[in-house]
Amino acid sequence: MKKSIILMLLMVPCILFAQKPSKKGTIQLKNELDSVSYALGLSLGNSLKQNNLSNVNTDLLVTGIRQMISQDAKPLFDESAANDIIRAYLTKTFAAENAAYLKESKKFLEENSKKEGVVTLPSGLQYMVLKEGTGEKPLETDYVTTHYTGMTTDGKVFDSSVERGEPVTFPLNGVIRGWTEALQLMKVGSKWRIFIPPDMAYGENPPPNSGIKPNQVLIFDVELISVQKNETPAEEEQSPNQ
Repeated sequence: MKKSIILMLLMVPCILFAQKPSKKGTIQLKNELDSVSYALGLSLGNSLKQNNLSNVNTDLLVTGIRQMISQDAKPLFDESAANDIIRAYLTKTFAAENAAYLKESKKFLEENSKKEGVVTLPSGLQYMVLKEGTGEKPLETDYVTTHYTGMTTDGKVFDSSVERGEPVTFPLNGVIRGWTEALQLMKVGSKWRIFIPPDMAYGENPPPNSGIKPNQVLIFDVELISVQKNETPAEEEQSPNQ
């Protein structure tokens, strides 16, 4: 994430704002380069907004870009110093965000542990039995077939085999720790709601474009359909949270 913003900031001066800005509401794109310039502006603005940098001083941003393009004045920082400043600020910003998300997650788990039917394990993993099965329990080395729906704490679904209409088979020791621990406690035929703490999910590094925030609790409704003992399926499927 940080790297992409830095690259964007370094690439934009090549073209962005090469033309004088038009008055508000009178943007004129006269040629292909104008369109590219404006599109780069939109892309940069969106990147800044998505990464909580929409409060940057846009006047100084434009000044820096123009100085790099026109070379009519010596910049205050060379490229190396500029990169260091950006990295230091982003590191501090993301650290603060990650700490805030972790605080939210701890609060959620603390409140959730008080709800009826929620069991909290020593690891911090929480679960609620929605349906109790009668089959065998898998071992960590087994393959399991499941149906699942993954949600964030606000109820937003980020992945679901149920929606795709096809269960998934995967090695139980090849997924996030929360799944590995929880499913070993489930019997075939069971359906549980699992509340996974950040350190048993993705921590500060969620998958790109997943909709999952750093240090976020993940909630999964999981149905354990079957267990394959010490066997490798003929065609191993993509696990839900590798």
